[in-house]
Amino acid sequence: MGRRRRRRIRRPDGRKRRLYLPAVLAGLAAVSAGICGIRYLQMKNSMPSPEELLVFYMEHIEQKEYEEMYAMLDVEASGSISQEEFIKRNSAIYEGIGMEHMEVQVTGYDKEREAVAYETSFDTSAGPVCFDNEALFLKGEEGYGLMWEDTLIFPGLRPAYKVRVSAAQAKRGNILDRNGEVLAGPGLMSSVGIVPGRLEDRELSIGAMAELLEITPEEVEKKLSASWVKDDYFVPVKTIPKVDEIEWLIPLQPDEEIDREKERQEKLLEIPGVQIADVEVRRYPLGEAAAHLIGYVQNVTAEDLEEHKGEGYTASSVIGRTGMEGLFEKELKGEDGCRICIVNAEGKEQEVLAERPVRHGEDIRLTIDAGLQQAVYEQYLEDKSCTAAMDPYTGEVLALVSTPSFDNNLFLAGMSQEQWDMLNENEDRPMYNRFRQTWCPGSTFKPVTAAVGLASGAVDPAEDYGQEGLSWQKDSSWGNYHVTTLHTYEPVVLENALIYSDNIYFAKAALKIGAEPFADSLDRLGFKEELPFEIRMAQSQYSNSDGIETEIQLADSGYGQGQVLVNPLHLACIYSAFVNDGNMLKPRLLLEPGAEPAYWIPEAFPPDTAARVLEALQKVVNDPHGTGYRARRDDVLLAGKTGTAEIKASQTDTTGTELGWFAAFTPEKDTERPILLLTMVEDVKERGGSGYVVEKSSQVLDAWFRELQTMDPL
Repeated sequence: MGRRRRRRIRRPDGRKRRLYLPAVLAGLAAVSAGICGIRYLQMKNSMPSPEELLVFYMEHIEQKEYEEMYAMLDVEASGSISQEEFIKRNSAIYEGIGMEHMEVQVTGYDKEREAVAYETSFDTSAGPVCFDNEALFLKGEEGYGLMWEDTLIFPGLRPAYKVRVSAAQAKRGNILDRNGEVLAGPGLMSSVGIVPGRLEDRELSIGAMAELLEITPEEVEKKLSASWVKDDYFVPVKTIPKVDEIEWLIPLQPDEEIDREKERQEKLLEIPGVQIADVEVRRYPLGEAAAHLIGYVQNVTAEDLEEHKGEGYTASSVIGRTGMEGLFEKELKGEDGCRICIVNAEGKEQEVLAERPVRHGEDIRLTIDAGLQQAVYEQYLEDKSCTAAMDPYTGEVLALVSTPSFDNNLFLAGMSQEQWDMLNENEDRPMYNRFRQTWCPGSTFKPVTAAVGLASGAVDPAEDYGQEGLSWQKDSSWGNYHVTTLHTYEPVVLENALIYSDNIYFAKAALKIGAEPFADSLDRLGFKEELPFEIRMAQSQYSNSDGIETEIQLADSGYGQGQVLVNPLHLACIYSAFVNDGNMLKPRLLLEPGAEPAYWIPEAFPPDTAARVLEALQKVVNDPHGTGYRARRDDVLLAGKTGTAEIKASQTDTTGTELGWFAAFTPEKDTERPILLLTMVEDVKERGGSGYVVEKSSQVLDAWFRELQTMDPL
């Protein structure tokens, strides 16, 4: 048995293919001339060997050049197979299994039998395939011809056998709250479609169906014109809510809306040829209450398939677009299973060629409390607001809410352009995720200034800053600019300044601290830094430039105005330092039972500083003069801080808006259901300012602490 020296040729894509160099050169020459291999070589009076011809034949397989492959056969010795039959058989198998990256190595040649032994390997949709095989050639007057038979595709394949590809679709993982409640999981909808052969009056039926589905007849016809459609096939046209599950697909809708949907589906079924079938979809039980947090999935696009090539996506896949669905796409997606086998004429399995077991997506369990998320949303659904809630002792985030919102279940059926435009053109911006942004914090920033001043020694908590009335400026160099406040009180010391929320006191405190030390302290608290959190939040700032540039800007910064902008979750983290001996917690969104609290910024404040600020914040809620007194409770001790931020073009601007804030938290570590609830509401001017937020947040806290009364005794 003769052998030839083998050389490795590197493919353009960088992979190595074991090929004979003469065959490759001959093949390239043939292609460039536009003439099939054998004929070209015959014209050159060349007689390629069977080994060279085999490698050249295999080259054509990966290029899907089936006509060129057929031209290399000795057709009579191959059972007189027609070109059409040959192409149909080869293309169906090789393309059906997703063959690519073929490598061929000739391992022997029996000259007497004109038999070439070879080893081939390639990738498939079910994984790699590798086998040894043999190809026979017949020598004629014009050269060698390949004696083709089914075994050349796979050694175990016979003419009556088929190659079956079985796919097992991976189940997408669920997104769960801290108590195991489903935030995203499987649900059912109805797929409305047509069986073309059952249409009685095609034009009339399609028109009636299109009208009920609020689409055009052309859209229906386009679905029916797909190449795979046959008269007895069910052709899906549009996905709509399933009648039995309308309550979660159309949340908060009146009964008449639900009745209309049921009536619509009854009318659809009256059209000859129209059928409605169940289809599994992604379900979002909280809908609008958690849409910005959970996000949604959509069917993959051609761009997705190109971007995620090789990651297991197919034309029928879905992909996470936003929120948790996008953030944890890799974990939630899983991996489809695939099995490629040879079956006989009766469909009985003969040989497994490749198999990849299905790997279902992982469940993602969040620290979120679905009940709290819903309670916050229901209080603020008509406002432009954002809320961040966390356990102030563990850093576990309990709720992240942005209003107004949108129903992520709408994306399940495929949103029309009109619906998409309505969402995006709504002046209230329901798609805008407010809890990821930064906002002027107003007086909720005063505890930060207090802590920075105390820690630096620039602020003496017992020093009386003196009664200035309701308006103050440092000196005449400020021109017409004055800092104003709403209340007078005595003595003007730190604790009272927090209770009465005195702008003048904190403007003076900031000036005592100084611009550079104040900026340095805020840098140490995470300003101009990315929040260490699963969701990317906008970075908090204290200036539009590198530093605080003027005295007026510094004074305004002291009471949360000027150019100070803070992300709500970042501010909640700073507040957590007041109940953790000055250590600032790292927020956490993935539930890890038993995990120890992690600090983002250890020793953010000295313990005595944190304790002094905390004591004052308790009085903000529990002292009758405190701005947060309306949130006081008899059952649970609370601390907190209100804030009203003015958003206007100048000090004399009377048309500006106001942001209302309220931060409330449990200052005692042994509280059964600890919470830090921080909410910002836009446009509270003429609606009670921060008092509007205090009232609504109190209702949220009622719902949260009500659980204490309904818990079963141990």
